[in-house]
Amino acid sequence: MNQMSNPIRAYAPLSQGVSGRRVLLLQGHPSAFWPRLGDALEAAGAHVFKVNFCLADHIFWGRRPAQSYRGRLEDWPDWLTNFVQTNGITDILYYADRFPYHAAARDVADRLGIKPWALEFGYLRPDWITFEEGGLGAASLFDRSIEGLTKTALGREEPDMTQRFPHDFSTEAFNEVTFGVLSVLGRPLYPRYVSDRFFWPLLDYLSWLPKLATAARAERAAQALQTRLAKDKSRYFLLPMQIEADYQIRYNSPYVALEDFLNEVFQSFAQSADPEDRLVIKLHPLDSGLENWPRRLRRIIRRWDLSDRVDIARGGDLEAFIRHSRGVVLVNSTVGLHALRQAVPVHNRGFAIYDVAGLTHQGSLDTFWTAPGPVDQDLLQLFLRALTSIQIKGSFFNADGVAAACDGIIQKLAETPRSAH
Repeated sequence: MNQMSNPIRAYAPLSQGVSGRRVLLLQGHPSAFWPRLGDALEAAGAHVFKVNFCLADHIFWGRRPAQSYRGRLEDWPDWLTNFVQTNGITDILYYADRFPYHAAARDVADRLGIKPWALEFGYLRPDWITFEEGGLGAASLFDRSIEGLTKTALGREEPDMTQRFPHDFSTEAFNEVTFGVLSVLGRPLYPRYVSDRFFWPLLDYLSWLPKLATAARAERAAQALQTRLAKDKSRYFLLPMQIEADYQIRYNSPYVALEDFLNEVFQSFAQSADPEDRLVIKLHPLDSGLENWPRRLRRIIRRWDLSDRVDIARGGDLEAFIRHSRGVVLVNSTVGLHALRQAVPVHNRGFAIYDVAGLTHQGSLDTFWTAPGPVDQDLLQLFLRALTSIQIKGSFFNADGVAAACDGIIQKLAETPRSAH
């Protein structure tokens, strides 16, 4: 596990403070972030509890006190209810809100009247972490009405989009692989653990080898495509791919599989878009290649007779692809916010927190190709200011970013009245 040097700082009391709060941490991000957050919470006066579900949780948490849950998933809500009541828990924190144990934990927290908090990579990128009560996406409590946005944005500044906490992808990959491998190897100790991973981790990681071997060639091809599109002054729409295993596809969209979305988009584009327009598909940078999307995409392209109007890119400059496009069609991706900030029309085919009238195209997919709805820049600025209420400036990896994130989370907890539990 990546070790970080981050001295525990002394926290001054804040309004209601976190002193006396009894915080339960469930599964955290696969990094050193979770133990750092636990240490920071204790330094700020909270009493921290931890539940481990697998060997990876145990190793990443270290020698700090923790409980291990080795029971069945269906018995988890009753076990957790008893644990919360016995220990007087006031807040439950978890990373990835749709992880089965965490989805159940939110239900338990709501029933018992305590605060559940979900952490994820930020809606804003880079250097932001989402810290939201309850859940994200379709489970979000964020008020997107004009009245709600206006009230939430009051007194808030526009988000700082300067990258302050960079980290190497190798650090992220090492932690992810280590966590996945430990989860597999630890099965004898946690035989009933339900990981909810889409693919067996070892198979998923091995599938990266061919992709890594061809990465440089793929990047050159993507850059060549961008050059050609610019030289030919091509009119195109952008479709940024998601990962099939993403919770945004599995839980926050109407699609059973990503291919259903692709077929819907390609059929509409073939039937309704101007024949001079093109469609650029940008593969997700974290797609392992296990599902062989280039081959599957070519099959769908042939089905809708679009071979001469669709390009596939693996790599390239995302911001440039967005900037020169006529519009972006997607399913809940944070790429939508990148596009809105560049005043590029967006049409979302699932549930996204930014899918608001005045920001995204609210008409049909067919009408998006010919008359994409413009972005109301005043509304966007209001929305971004309000969005900072559930965003913490920081990082899961960079040491300074971890410290900043811990500060932000403690500040947020301190500003939130504790439950009456």
